[in-house]
Amino acid sequence: MKGIILAGGNGSRLHPVTKVTSKQLLPIYNKPMIYYPLETLLKAGIKEILIIVAPEHAGDFVKLLGSGKEFGARFFYEVQDKPDGLAQAFLIGESFIEEENVAMILGDNLFEDDFNEEVKHFSGGARIFVKEVPDAERFGVAELGPNNKVLSLEEKPVQPKSDLAVTGFYLYDSTVVRKAKALRPSVRGELEITDLHNLYLQEGQLGAEIVRGAWFDTGTFEAMFAATQFIRDKNL
Repeated sequence: MKGIILAGGNGSRLHPVTKVTSKQLLPIYNKPMIYYPLETLLKAGIKEILIIVAPEHAGDFVKLLGSGKEFGARFFYEVQDKPDGLAQAFLIGESFIEEENVAMILGDNLFEDDFNEEVKHFSGGARIFVKEVPDAERFGVAELGPNNKVLSLEEKPVQPKSDLAVTGFYLYDSTVVRKAKALRPSVRGELEITDLHNLYLQEGQLGAEIVRGAWFDTGTFEAMFAATQFIRDKNL
């Protein structure tokens, strides 16, 4: 399986800090933020990784991460000229993915869990990873039935059907590129990841796993602070 880290965007919620650098290069305790999603992929056994970055910070990522040799992996880079939705990553990464299965993780997501077994036993379709949260309306929300069967997905609903947020780690088969090409921009003008997942759901090919350990979406200063405290206390 190949991996993608989506580390584009302009980090507007973290201005003015991100006016001079990328959000994913900011520190979480003693490492740059991007090290944590990178370590999640590496621990899952994924060694070929595409890093998608904003054009103005591309050189900084290459300087920090290099070819991947230092990490026992191979890194590839692509530029996201304009952040037009998470599903855009599969259009940008089409030539990288080819006919392989692919895991995508968002560059500002930190996980305590190890996903090695889920990656090893992935056989097709798509799989999302959900976490119980107190503010589900801020996220994509999954409604699950018996045996974690996905019943419905909604993007930032006003009245969530559950308290299960869809986290920023996903597994897909190679049909993800074709499905991403079939998407149309939402009212926000973006290719929504929830719309992509709904295509898999309509085919009966979407599975879900519960995230047991801690999860942080570090797109705000409060979340960065909480993640820093967690990493420091856990000595991760």
